[in-house]
Amino acid sequence: MHIVCPHCDSINRVPVERLTERPNCGRCHQALFEGSPVTLTGESFSRHVERSDLPLLVDFWAPWCGPCKMMAPQFQQAARLLEPRVRLAKVDTEAEPQLGARYGIRSIPTLVLFRGGSELARQSGALGAQDIVRWATAQLG
Repeated sequence: MHIVCPHCDSINRVPVERLTERPNCGRCHQALFEGSPVTLTGESFSRHVERSDLPLLVDFWAPWCGPCKMMAPQFQQAARLLEPRVRLAKVDTEAEPQLGARYGIRSIPTLVLFRGGSELARQSGALGAQDIVRWATAQLG
């Protein structure tokens, strides 16, 4: 599988059977999975969506949004539960308005699940950790 490093954005090849063995990046030598969401920018977003073989669950949020702040620890916990099967990421729509516009984000928080470079599903509104895990798992079949 191709896995994009959450630290240096380099692409790593990892055998599927080694995903649970805490693999490190071949370039920066940091862990490929840390059980926490990756912060994506306009520069790193496309690389993570298009070049990784892992499904990517993105939380589009903003710092002024109360429900977003309430969901943040739940999303963090969901990352611990879903990795290494799914990569979780966050996009601050205030800092990266072009990404929010590109994906038609009308309300926040909005979760968008990508697989193979394409949007698979989306869900608006704050969710608990178990609800995030259930929703993502159900979408991936």
